[in-house]
Amino acid sequence: MTKLARPLLGFLQRIERGVDAVIEPTVFLGMAALIGVITLQIISRVLFSAVGWTEEVARFLLVWITFLGATLAFQRGRHIAVTFAVDALPGRLRQVARIAATLIVLAFMVALVVIGYRYMQVQSFQKSASMRLSMTYVYAVIPLSAALMGWYALVDLLELLVDGKRLEEPKL
Repeated sequence: MTKLARPLLGFLQRIERGVDAVIEPTVFLGMAALIGVITLQIISRVLFSAVGWTEEVARFLLVWITFLGATLAFQRGRHIAVTFAVDALPGRLRQVARIAATLIVLAFMVALVVIGYRYMQVQSFQKSASMRLSMTYVYAVIPLSAALMGWYALVDLLELLVDGKRLEEPKL
């Protein structure tokens, strides 16, 4: 199994780095756009009459940036974790606990994909107030980010099974 598992794991890790290389600049561009939109909103309110769509775009950008940023934080192991109990366990039991925790996270992400997709479908009939944009596009980030975090959890699980890699070490 190890002969096949290591090349497969390497391939999955390259995909993970590729996905990360897309998400990181997307979040950066979203932040730049958010700053631009909020600046336009402030300038237009002070100098002219308010531009109506800026508040809505800022809100939608913030939602997308939050979820995609959470995905990046998850991939890098930057979410809050209480590990003192797991760290106190002996070697093999520690790895079993990490595998169990990763399986729970993976199950949660799968559930969040399903629930997020259903929520996105329910909101598909709603339009945003000023831009008349389908709310499907706004809420699509929920199942998307959950699927990406699930992918990252799957790669983490395989790393634990193949290499016994420690999950608490942040990936940079």
